[in-house]
Amino acid sequence: MKTFLPADVPADNEKLFLEHFEKTTGGSGRLMLFAGDQKVEHLNNDFHGEGIPAEDNDPEHLFRIASKADIGVFATQFGLITRYGRDYSNIPYLVKLNAKTNLIPYSEKDPYSQQWLEFEDVVRFQKSSGLDIRGVGYTVYLGSEHEHAMLRESARIVHEAHLHGMIAVLWIYPKGNFVMDEHDGHLIAGAAGVGAALGADFAKLKVPYRDGTFDAMALTEVTTAAGRTGVLCEGGSRVDEEAFLTELHTQIHVGGSRGNGTGRNIHQRPLDEAVKMANAIYAVTVKDASIEEAMKLLG
Repeated sequence: MKTFLPADVPADNEKLFLEHFEKTTGGSGRLMLFAGDQKVEHLNNDFHGEGIPAEDNDPEHLFRIASKADIGVFATQFGLITRYGRDYSNIPYLVKLNAKTNLIPYSEKDPYSQQWLEFEDVVRFQKSSGLDIRGVGYTVYLGSEHEHAMLRESARIVHEAHLHGMIAVLWIYPKGNFVMDEHDGHLIAGAAGVGAALGADFAKLKVPYRDGTFDAMALTEVTTAAGRTGVLCEGGSRVDEEAFLTELHTQIHVGGSRGNGTGRNIHQRPLDEAVKMANAIYAVTVKDASIEEAMKLLG
């Protein structure tokens, strides 16, 4: 576990950081991140429509899942945690410190997702609420004309997290007019290297594809480029359960990823099914379960 201890964690917070890291990864060094930040990122497209249960339209559905399922952390915005945290104090939280909507197409304007709150706001909230806040998250859009601002903000956030014994997760996505293929493995490997240079504990990245198919060999370039920063593969749109778990297993055991950031493939289901799916994902990610063992959890 010591290899995961960043040097900018002060001596008096080393124990706290390692406790956060071990609890969050179940001692495996891998993270199952339940992503609940899409209320801003995708507006209501992910929560209401054909094939989506009516209960998913209510933000509390996310908290009900996170409170009942096996997860590493539940990542969502500060405001949502303040609205529901008193009723769901058992959830391990990761506070997402920036977000933007998808209303303006990337082809029209390069994205900039500015920080909403200062890190000290999170620290004060953690102390006053007593909630189990394990870390913070931030999205960087590489290739945007505004990347310099996001790189500066994210570097500071990672360092502040470590100073306070918390985990830092960066969403690093190449976006903008000069990005031709955001699923290009070589480009994603570059993003992984940026995550390492920023000192992130985990970087949530796009999945490399070749001709529309997951490229496990390209993922090895990504995970190697990330070094000691753990690569989390994004979950993407909802797909068949076995297909999702099979790809996840390959990402970890062939591609070398150290977890996943999954939202729609969990919350776009009725509560009981969502909890079972989260448990199956956690089993593959943290408990080294086989695909067959994970599928049994869905029964």
